[in-house]
Amino acid sequence: MLLLEPFHSGSHAAWADGLCAHSHHEVVPVTLPGAFWRWRMRGGAVSLAEAARTAIADHGPPDVVLASGMLDLSAWLGLVRRDLGDPPVVLYLHENQLGYPASPNQRDGDEFPLANWRSMVAADEVWCNSRFQLDELLAGLPALLGRSPDAPHAHLLDGVAARCSVVPVGVDLAGIPAPEERPAPDGRPPLVLWNHRWEHDKNPTAVFRALERLAGEGMAFEVAIAGENVRADPREMDEGRAALGDRVVQFGHLPRADYLALLGRADLVVSAAYHEYFGISVVEATAAGAVPVLPDRLSYPEVVPADWHATALYPDGGLTSRLREVLGDLPGWRVRCAGLAAAMRRFDWPAVVGDYDDRLAGLAEGYGRAP
Repeated sequence: MLLLEPFHSGSHAAWADGLCAHSHHEVVPVTLPGAFWRWRMRGGAVSLAEAARTAIADHGPPDVVLASGMLDLSAWLGLVRRDLGDPPVVLYLHENQLGYPASPNQRDGDEFPLANWRSMVAADEVWCNSRFQLDELLAGLPALLGRSPDAPHAHLLDGVAARCSVVPVGVDLAGIPAPEERPAPDGRPPLVLWNHRWEHDKNPTAVFRALERLAGEGMAFEVAIAGENVRADPREMDEGRAALGDRVVQFGHLPRADYLALLGRADLVVSAAYHEYFGISVVEATAAGAVPVLPDRLSYPEVVPADWHATALYPDGGLTSRLREVLGDLPGWRVRCAGLAAAMRRFDWPAVVGDYDDRLAGLAEGYGRAP
């Protein structure tokens, strides 16, 4: 199998590396560094075509191609048509540019959503990491295609939708400590963890403001701010750190071993995101025993099993109240979360890779190939 990852960084890299490590099939990765996402969408097909030709020369034509979504797949297929041998092709969407909230400075119009659409048309199957993403994407496509000046593609929508399915990402939970491995209480205040990508769509300001209010009320807690900084000027992060002062005991991206240790100490994991198609960082922290404080929307009701919705999810406008409740009675909320950490292990790579392998093998066999 040929695995194309044009943005090999963060959650994209974790997914690609995890599949390579756990799949029973031979997986040949062809990747580009995780930077300059617009250029990856515009020019990544050419660069990945060159790299794919080298991989095919070394390993032979693939039985299946699995392409991550930050790529114009239709362009890539045109560039490698003489080398590829016409295998089945899967498009994996970690996100899509139709539903992804534009940054304040973004002025790209429909260019990148249409690249996603061309990729969906070109693929034999389209896998989304959550039902939330898939439903939002299919709901938004008619309006996108309706803006075409002529020759609209609306007649293709039903066929593309029929080729779509939900295949959650695998998460590397092997090194994450289980709740029973947590250190004994040492008298320190509860540790609140915010471990998301440092971007506008993760809405860190709302979390910082809620914590500032609780600090003003005299509540005891510490704060760990982790996650990947992808911005040159993360102003709201610096402002939040300054406002919370000595309560911030961690600020910035951590090496993997240190991050795992932090997960083992975190008492709460919090999100106020207004965009989330899956939520690897929340899966990691909750699997380690942190009490989740998450909005009751986006992918979170899908990632958190229904039995724990009332415990893990807060309604719109309820972030400060839920944080106050959990910080005021952490032992009681731990009892309410009993069993949730184990339930999140269903996303561990050994638990999900069989589904990946079976789907890929079925595709290959359907096209008369052996995976």
